[in-house]
Amino acid sequence: MSGPVRLAIDYGATSTVAVLAWPDGRWVPVAVDGNPVMPSAAWVAENSGVWTGQQAWQAAARQPHRFVAAPERFAEQTLTVDGQQVEATTLVAATLRRVAEHAGQVAGGPVEDVRLVVPAGWGPRRRTWMRHAAHRAGLGQPHLVEAPVAVADHLVASGEQMPVGAYLAVVDIGGGAEVTVLRRGPSGFEVLATLADPDAGGDAIDRALATALAGEAEGGWAWVASVRAAKEALAQHTAITVPQTDGTAVVATTMALEQAARPVLDRVGQLTCEAVAAAELTPADLTGVYLVGGTARLPQAATMITERTGLIPQVALDPTLAAAHGAVGASPAAAGGGDVGGQEPVPQVRRVLGIAVPGFASLILITQMLLTVTRGGVYPLEWAEPAWGLLAMAAVFAVIACLSAGTILGSLAAAHNPGPTTQSLAGTVSIGILSAVSLGAATASLYAVVAAQYLKMPVGPFLRWALYPVAPIVALALIAAVVAARQRRTPPGGWSALLAFPTSSVLTAAIGIGLVQYSNTAARWPDMLVWIDLAGRVGGLLLGVGTVLALVRPWALRLVLGAPLAVITAAITAPRITGTLAGIYATAVAGWWVYRLWTRLVRAPATP
Repeated sequence: MSGPVRLAIDYGATSTVAVLAWPDGRWVPVAVDGNPVMPSAAWVAENSGVWTGQQAWQAAARQPHRFVAAPERFAEQTLTVDGQQVEATTLVAATLRRVAEHAGQVAGGPVEDVRLVVPAGWGPRRRTWMRHAAHRAGLGQPHLVEAPVAVADHLVASGEQMPVGAYLAVVDIGGGAEVTVLRRGPSGFEVLATLADPDAGGDAIDRALATALAGEAEGGWAWVASVRAAKEALAQHTAITVPQTDGTAVVATTMALEQAARPVLDRVGQLTCEAVAAAELTPADLTGVYLVGGTARLPQAATMITERTGLIPQVALDPTLAAAHGAVGASPAAAGGGDVGGQEPVPQVRRVLGIAVPGFASLILITQMLLTVTRGGVYPLEWAEPAWGLLAMAAVFAVIACLSAGTILGSLAAAHNPGPTTQSLAGTVSIGILSAVSLGAATASLYAVVAAQYLKMPVGPFLRWALYPVAPIVALALIAAVVAARQRRTPPGGWSALLAFPTSSVLTAAIGIGLVQYSNTAARWPDMLVWIDLAGRVGGLLLGVGTVLALVRPWALRLVLGAPLAVITAAITAPRITGTLAGIYATAVAGWWVYRLWTRLVRAPATP
């Protein structure tokens, strides 16, 4: 992706997040006060200055009458703050300005390409109001992106399978709740229905939990902040002590949180059903239900939607940043910053070729091996010498084809066997890779057994030649599955892009090894000797080129490394050498996987 640095800001009712992305695909969340999640609150000083973020909450503890917790909810209004008339636009602009300033410090200068995330239910007046706030903040004329559309783009870039014509529901639970039903069309996602309720989100849960802990006593903004922090901490702990403003403390438990959250999240489930009905659909028509927003992490959110719709929602990989990721055109990577999908999702035709080409190449090579076996001797001392290299290459291509279909296999598993493991993208991808590894290894073993039976030879050597070359590839793929399941990292462009092995390499190497085998086994008529030998040399050359195409991406470097390697592989072409050539290529495929895992999952790029 080319162009300038891009900044996406998701300004919500209670919190604001932003993502900064570079043309080369790197990204980083914009941290304000050391935290990627900045409160949207504002505090108005006596000189009409505006404090934002954590500074506003700290000031509210001393002078709560100057504090505005959610300026967005006063859109197009003028507020009276301690006798001063303050436009809500001014308060929102202060937060946007501060985010932009921190983004400029990270980017090394002002960011011109700015996208603002807005609710799908906002009409022209509110959208114009947000543009005015952005203009007052010095952001120029930002591009507005509807939150559920941005989330859907984020999901597709993450590897979610959503064919054209598919329906999905995005449930955004932040300070309030917004449920949107979308359809994927040929040119993108379109909103079919959207319903919102400001009292069906995290703010309502905070109020209910505060009441459950301290009764009807008014504790002020400091007490609200303590309750909110306790709610977030209960995601990792079963109980936590919450200090009160009078110096005492109460104990908040997960049971108390569940009781406080249940009626609020039940409303979210009801809102989901109403939105689906408003789109003139049924829950069975949906490809999936996806949860985003800070409150989406509460387990009860998914439970209540399941009770209402019968569907098992999936929580986005990073629900708080999901909309900002989609708006900036960046795919999610490692939490805390890292590579991002500045790359586009793998095109559908390219994905099909990535599966079909190695699959057909595998079948053709195993067939060629069975039909071109070198035989000799007389009964009962007959002997046969298979082309072991063709068996090894067929096994490698079979594993490549299966891994290229890994995300599809994961989606099929999630659709037919929904459960806790497949509720998240990480679980679906992990299952898909494990399924692909199992299928690829089973296919390679099947080749070995069938060939041994066909040639009436011991199966041991066939299994060794089929499984040894793919063992490093299988091991590296299993590492990717573990990373997906445990570390919850998603590579740039999504998992489909990471698993897509270069088709050009497969095609070139398959033709090359096929020509080498033809040269070794063809009838050597005197008038054809030159052409048969030439075919073998060209085959060796092509296999060397295919090896370089797998290992190196820049074309200049491919030319520099490809020429000598192609000459070497062409020079060593001879009978009984196919095994060596296959070993070279299998090593290159393993090297491709090592480089892929290191650059896209392990190494986090530095911010310029």
